[in-house]
Amino acid sequence: MNLSTRNDSVIIKARLIVSFSLIALFLSCEKPSSYSIIKNWPIVPEALVMGQVTGVGVNTNDEIIVFHRADRGWMDPMPETPIKQATIFIFDSKSGELVDYFGSNEFIMPHGLSIDAENNIWITDVGAHQVKKYSPEGNLLLTLGKYRESSQDIDHFARPTDISFDSNGNIYVSDGYWNTRVIKFSKNGTFISQWGEPGKQAGKFNLPHGISIDQNDHVYVADRTNSRIQIFDDQGKFINQVSRDQIGRPFSVTTLNHLIYVIDGGYQPNNTRSYVYVLNREDKEIISKFDASLTIDTSNLGHDIAVDSNGSIYVADAWANTLRKFELK
Repeated sequence: MNLSTRNDSVIIKARLIVSFSLIALFLSCEKPSSYSIIKNWPIVPEALVMGQVTGVGVNTNDEIIVFHRADRGWMDPMPETPIKQATIFIFDSKSGELVDYFGSNEFIMPHGLSIDAENNIWITDVGAHQVKKYSPEGNLLLTLGKYRESSQDIDHFARPTDISFDSNGNIYVSDGYWNTRVIKFSKNGTFISQWGEPGKQAGKFNLPHGISIDQNDHVYVADRTNSRIQIFDDQGKFINQVSRDQIGRPFSVTTLNHLIYVIDGGYQPNNTRSYVYVLNREDKEIISKFDASLTIDTSNLGHDIAVDSNGSIYVADAWANTLRKFELK
């Protein structure tokens, strides 16, 4: 082989190495996000305080309902008195303007929030060990659990985390911090069934922190400390799961149409985050993912996630004390 041929061979090999390296780099890159943040949204009047945002939901009018802790932070043991300021804000999804607010002197430690098919507002108060149902106007309609009494029986909760509803209006509560179970009630609050116990195996939980029900009445539970989403039928039979390799450490999950939306809050106290995953419901493959934090944040904790009819995503960030809106590009 002459010098010219040898040089050509070296050049070809070098080009092949670069080509394969570029292909490997491309394959290793994250899927690009299909979402962009909406700036200066929402608009909170100066006279009001929006503190640690822990719950968010969307009603049929595409109004965004937020549950937050005002001037109170998480503490243990829990305080004995309710938060004095309003803790439920309702925003217009497009303008971000505040439409209504209520919930002063009502809750000890706000946590989960969900909206049923009739636009009633449901919340969990982990400090009071209760689940409450409010009309869209803010009138109390139903209370489940005993005020500041915790237990494992069917009349009590122990720091319940979230709520969801099936197609018949039945209520599902993730009773998560001290009890590791899901409880099912009828539409009027009558106990039907429960499932779950401490553990890592299928059907067992380690802090069921969020819950959502899809069009097929399949129940999705954010099994936070086990770093997975478990999926059940409406009788509590295990169907499938999505693991930590795909979704990190899920704090909350919501389903809409054929998509699953997950917020990954990371690990407390020093490795928290606010990371969104959007998955196809059928094959559980990731369609989009993005970091919902901003460089101006001193800390983040993605705590809840909701989606409106246009596919816009709303992220409740407890440590950034904010709600963020992301629209499809």
